[in-house]
Amino acid sequence: MNKLTKIKARYQKVKDALEESEQKYRTLIENVNIGIYRNTGGSRGRFLQVNPAMVRMFGYKSIVELTKILVSDLYQNPEDRRLFIKELLRKGSINDKELRLRKKDGRPIWCSCTAKVRYDGQGNIKWIDGVIEDITTRKKAEERLRHSEVRLRSFMNSATDRFLLFDAKLKLIEVNRIILKGLGIKKCELIGKHILKISPDLKKKGIYDKYLEVVRTGKPIVIEDYTTHPKFGDKQFTIKAFKVGGGLGIIATDISKAKQSEKKLATLNQELLKTNKRFKQLALKDSHTGLYNHRYLMEVIEKEFYRAKRDAHPLSVIMFDIDYFKSINDVYGHQFGDLVLKQFAASLKKMVRKYDTVVRFGGEEFVLLSPGTDRSTALSLAQRILDYIRTNNFGNRKQTVQLKLSLAVASYPEDNISKGLELVDLADKILNKVKEDGGDKAYSSLDIKKEKSILLGKIEQSQDVLLLKEKLDKLNKRAHQSLIEAVFAFAKTIKLKDHYTGEHVENTVKYAAEIAKTLSLSKEDVERVRQAAVLHDLGKIGISERILLKKSKLTPKEYEEIKKHPQIAADIIRPIQFLHSLIPLILYHHERWDGKGYPSGLKGEEIPIGARIISIADIFQALTSDRPYRKAYLRIEAIKIIKKGANIQFDPAIVDVFLLVLEKEK
Repeated sequence: MNKLTKIKARYQKVKDALEESEQKYRTLIENVNIGIYRNTGGSRGRFLQVNPAMVRMFGYKSIVELTKILVSDLYQNPEDRRLFIKELLRKGSINDKELRLRKKDGRPIWCSCTAKVRYDGQGNIKWIDGVIEDITTRKKAEERLRHSEVRLRSFMNSATDRFLLFDAKLKLIEVNRIILKGLGIKKCELIGKHILKISPDLKKKGIYDKYLEVVRTGKPIVIEDYTTHPKFGDKQFTIKAFKVGGGLGIIATDISKAKQSEKKLATLNQELLKTNKRFKQLALKDSHTGLYNHRYLMEVIEKEFYRAKRDAHPLSVIMFDIDYFKSINDVYGHQFGDLVLKQFAASLKKMVRKYDTVVRFGGEEFVLLSPGTDRSTALSLAQRILDYIRTNNFGNRKQTVQLKLSLAVASYPEDNISKGLELVDLADKILNKVKEDGGDKAYSSLDIKKEKSILLGKIEQSQDVLLLKEKLDKLNKRAHQSLIEAVFAFAKTIKLKDHYTGEHVENTVKYAAEIAKTLSLSKEDVERVRQAAVLHDLGKIGISERILLKKSKLTPKEYEEIKKHPQIAADIIRPIQFLHSLIPLILYHHERWDGKGYPSGLKGEEIPIGARIISIADIFQALTSDRPYRKAYLRIEAIKIIKKGANIQFDPAIVDVFLLVLEKEK
């Protein structure tokens, strides 16, 4: 074989090997699931070559179709293409760059892109080679995992239990917020620390070995009544430890309060046993006044009646009721009212015989059981008690009140009764009649019989019961109306004493009524607010003109005098039963929303809504009026002061309504 033949044979062999290699490469490129491409440079670019996997990846029909589009058409955001090329040209190559691309139909696809720039001999860009891998499934899984981690972390941080997660070496890798808050440290100060560094006493208590056993065997454990290290506040927990992956998970439930509650419950049970013993001893006594109670009266009344009937001795019951006592509680508070009841009970005990029985029948009602006393003697005693109460004051050093009583006397044998309980029932009926007649009197059954005979006479004369009842109702309403008008007329006399107060009240009434209407209060409540606004400064009748008309700033002592005027007003109208609903509105119109007002330091919604309404109307009118010691504020300045006082001096909701009322005036 000559030399030329040998060369041709070698060439053919190389050629065949090259073709075989190219065929293998082409087969690999065409069958691989990763997209392979070659494109021109630039921010837009065109594909020169693509493999079938890339055509399938982006949803095109053929290689030809894909090579006709711009490279930038595959990007969700064309700006991402420009930045990618910029980075590629700067570095020469990019590995595993995650980009959000899109398919032919517009659906998004996440891809990992690797690219390298190819240059010619002169350093010019020939083309860009690259591969693209579809990582959409992986990204979705990562997103689900991220959301799962967020939900888990949110759950852990909102839970009241303590969560800790340690790796296989028992170094902390996760902890929830409640632990960090309790220790007052940052998360980074704990993460990575060994469990014994966090809680050194675990080894001494033998718990550390138990945790190691959990990690080794995978069997969870529960530790009851675990007390923490002092630096954790000596709290008690129930610990649940379990294996997580190769590490340790711990859930600690704080049972400190439950344990404290158990101790308190045990203590309370002991106290309850002692109290029950005391109750057995005091079951027949009123704990507040020290008098016998209703239950004792029910037990003893029949015995006393049987003894009186057997021995032919008289027996009387005197029933007492303190008139208008509810208004004392409303005006001065229940604590003051309780003090008055206790003092009243003590006074009764001093005025009766040792063998008479004084009973607190209920609330402000009392009963005196007097063996051996006939009706005449009982009425004399009732009148003596009434006179004594009228002339004495009850209360404390700061405040005293005078009481009025309604008294009823029922007696055996004068009153035709057959049981002891009937004596009490009769006294109750007589007492109702005393109350109907205005109270402050002592009646017996004779007064009821007298009233009945008079009424029967009238009925026989007129022969028209309905007409008589109608006349009585009209007279009653007329009497009430006359009394109301008299009180309001009395309120207007303050104008003679203090000219400012007279004009001030008229405007305060106007604003208060408008606020109440705008708040959609009932007609009855609006009228109640209006009437209280008329009377809110009634108490100034009891304040010295020297203080009311003073042109300079009041001294602390003078200011204390001024602060008495709501109390004085309440005392003036307290005896008038049908004006009682106005007392809280008048008494508390100088209370403040923040609790710093007077006379009782009420706060927020503890203050009656009517009093809150009158307060704003009162202050605004005061600000816009000339006073002896200053000129009136401009309307706009007064509004600013009212706004500033919202949530401090005034109910913010009522301030908003008042501003609407002022807006309507424009």
